[in-house]
Amino acid sequence: MAKLHFYYSAMNAGKSTILLQSSYNYNERGMDTLLFIPAFDTRFGAGKVASRIGLEANALAFDKDYNLYQHAKEEVSKNPNIKCVLVDEAQFLTKAQVQQLGDITDHLNIPVLAYGLRTDFMGEPFEGSKYLLALADSLIEIKTICHCGKKATMNIRMDEKGHALRAGEQVEIGGNERYIAVCRKHHKEGKTRS
Repeated sequence: MAKLHFYYSAMNAGKSTILLQSSYNYNERGMDTLLFIPAFDTRFGAGKVASRIGLEANALAFDKDYNLYQHAKEEVSKNPNIKCVLVDEAQFLTKAQVQQLGDITDHLNIPVLAYGLRTDFMGEPFEGSKYLLALADSLIEIKTICHCGKKATMNIRMDEKGHALRAGEQVEIGGNERYIAVCRKHHKEGKTRS
């Protein structure tokens, strides 16, 4: 029985690296995978899942109106060797798209591995994460650490001088230059370094 898995963490915990490793493991065993990434995340090029350690793979780019279930169904009808669906930056999914991932597991009997952040820089849940936490069969935390050595569970968005920002648009694509993973205490304090 296929399951919907949600792998969540703070920034820079290696989510994309683990996604790419999972896809590689399927491919190495002769099984194909279907990778998805939000269309507006073009940091590494359109339709690319990339990790900070240099691994990358092509992916299908989706926007908020994209039907992941319908597309997966069409792809599987053309290629029945697709044995896993993987979604990077899953926090940007809509509620309907999270439900579509459930349909992939329930109706196509294909496991779905979704990777994303649990909360934004203000500590608020993303829509996709909220519904993945509610609907996924399996919740797996990927751990990383704060500058103090404690487990990092939150993200701080920084300005160009490294100061914590407390307001702004929920979605602003960026990496190490804009975000830092911290523990809850340092998130409350807005402390980006020891």
